[in-house]
Amino acid sequence: MGLTLKKFWRKNGVGYLFILPFAVLFVIFVVVPVIVSIGVSFTQNNMIQPAKWIGLTNYKLLFMDDDIFLLALKNTFVFACITGPLGYIISFFAAWFINQLRFKNLFSLAFYAPSITSGVAMGAVWLYFFSPDSNGLINNFLLNNGFIQSPILWTMDSTTILPVIMIISIWMSMGTGFLVFLAGLQNVSPELYEAAAIDGIKNKLQELRMITLPLLKPQLLFGAVSTIAGSFAVFDISVAVAGQPSPNYAGATIVTHLHDYAFLRFQMGYASAIAVVLFILTFSMGRFVMRLLRDDT
Repeated sequence: MGLTLKKFWRKNGVGYLFILPFAVLFVIFVVVPVIVSIGVSFTQNNMIQPAKWIGLTNYKLLFMDDDIFLLALKNTFVFACITGPLGYIISFFAAWFINQLRFKNLFSLAFYAPSITSGVAMGAVWLYFFSPDSNGLINNFLLNNGFIQSPILWTMDSTTILPVIMIISIWMSMGTGFLVFLAGLQNVSPELYEAAAIDGIKNKLQELRMITLPLLKPQLLFGAVSTIAGSFAVFDISVAVAGQPSPNYAGATIVTHLHDYAFLRFQMGYASAIAVVLFILTFSMGRFVMRLLRDDT
């Protein structure tokens, strides 16, 4: 046993030492906070008085009495089901198209730049487009061309707030997935395409379906999981566009509701219950996508 363990560490010890700093930080800043949050979710904790154990009361209030949370849950699912797939598909096809261009580095920088800009900054830029008065670019265009008679209240009308947040989020969410897809496409050997052309593949779409997509399964999986996590965690764009709270809570999401209870009302027990629900949703969707896209070969 001792010799086997010594051989194992002699063979793999250096590798484990390299991942040790990440593992320690991951445990401290991810695993421990999740465990603590789960524990706090069963308490009444206002950060002033000692925490009081109340069992499942927070979860009962969350799903049975909190209408705003149910609305935020609905908004988050609608947001995730629309922006997630759209951002994912647009990212992939943009990477696929740009990979075939001559100045791909320049186009890649232009496409990736919005994702490294803060949501508040991008929200401010897009508010110039969706300004609810006649000076907004979209309203000005529609008014001048006779499509509308009065300005549309893009960020004040509960029926248009969520679509505006979706448009901005799709624009900002394509950066990381785009880079991963582009890197994967550049690692596909050109010889495979040459061999496929000899075997009878005639166009780019056939190359995409028969060669590119099967070889990009790891990148597709990473992009899908990242997209899911980003879709469920939308916060700063919603606040920048619609404020907190938004009119009729039309722009409310799970994270904005969590932020409200954690940092405005200081009800940490209730906020932790919201965080646990968000964690379960994100983790479950991630596992589903991993099963769907995993490579069994």
